[in-house]
Amino acid sequence: MNPGPCLPPAGKNRRTSARAWFARRRRTALAHLLRGTCYGIGTGLTGLVFMWAEQRLL
Repeated sequence: MNPGPCLPPAGKNRRTSARAWFARRRRTALAHLLRGTCYGIGTGLTGLVFMWAEQRLL
């Protein structure tokens, strides 16, 4: 496990360092975005099914 965050170093090449830092973590960020989207869609669909069921039964 990583003991701490690997932040880009400060200095005159800070912008390039930040860009490189983001490029290394792009796949992880996209995976988290996809996972969150899937959870949101699943939660929304579940809510709609229960709302539909309540309307049909009541």
